[in-house]
Amino acid sequence: MSNPYRVTEVKDVQAKDLDRRPPKKSWPWVLLCLVVACVSVFYRFLVLGEREQTALLFVGLPLMLAIGLSLTPRPRSVTGVIMKGISLALLLFGVLLIEGFICILMAAPLFFLVGWIVGWIADRARRVDKASSWHDDRMRCSVLGVMMLMSFEGVTDWLSFDRNEEVVVVEVVDGSASYVRGRLAHGPDFDLEELPLFLQLGFPLPVSIEGGSLEVGDVWRVHFEGGEGEPGDLVVKVVSSSPSCVRLECEQDGSHISHWMAWKSVEWTIEEIEGGKCRVSMVMEYERLLDPAWYFKPIERHGVKKSGEYFLGQIFKD
Repeated sequence: MSNPYRVTEVKDVQAKDLDRRPPKKSWPWVLLCLVVACVSVFYRFLVLGEREQTALLFVGLPLMLAIGLSLTPRPRSVTGVIMKGISLALLLFGVLLIEGFICILMAAPLFFLVGWIVGWIADRARRVDKASSWHDDRMRCSVLGVMMLMSFEGVTDWLSFDRNEEVVVVEVVDGSASYVRGRLAHGPDFDLEELPLFLQLGFPLPVSIEGGSLEVGDVWRVHFEGGEGEPGDLVVKVVSSSPSCVRLECEQDGSHISHWMAWKSVEWTIEEIEGGKCRVSMVMEYERLLDPAWYFKPIERHGVKKSGEYFLGQIFKD
């Protein structure tokens, strides 16, 4: 005889199995955790391979994160999911990967830009009709292909743009050339309350300087503390000196600034002008270490310019 309760029992078992399944709304968060975990592993590989200063970190990693988040099951807005995911990932990087605040702050706009581009492409793909889908597919492939190629900038020398940079800061000072040389030889008295806002974002801060001479062979030592990284010294040496020009070259940089840029030289040129004044030009040469160039070059140049203005301002402060 057939069991009249069989259908009911099967339905009850199926209902219990369905109750054990995770709610559909939890799947996006499960996927998010998996994507962030993969990104964390990828980051570790970059660190072990000494590629954490290349575009693989600042373009490739957010591209990987955004593409993974775009696969979230049927979100209302792919862009919204990617933005939330990137925000969570950056917070996790700050806690789990022990990255400093300044690194997160510098990288965040680039992460969100890459995420927005991928999200815009994914949301657009949902809205286009079949007639234009072929052209839209070509556009998506082209944009993603270009972004993938951009992520390899800095991996090798032939995939890098010119890293050598030069920034000039000019200050007009009341006094003769000998007076200017005397002030330069004394060095600045660092007043951190007058530090430009940009340099207060978390960079190592100059707190003291040892030197006091512009004779060839003399060594200057600037001590940095605070901000990101351990305390360290920037050591420079006077390689040429004349009444109108003094040049110092970097001997060693033990501060955390050396992770982002490599100082090469600083040169002061003194030119007497009308009215008993002098024009002091400070030429700073360094090597940019971060990629991509289109993003980090203007940021570093701005920071170096502000540093030069602050340095001369402290030396010739009344």
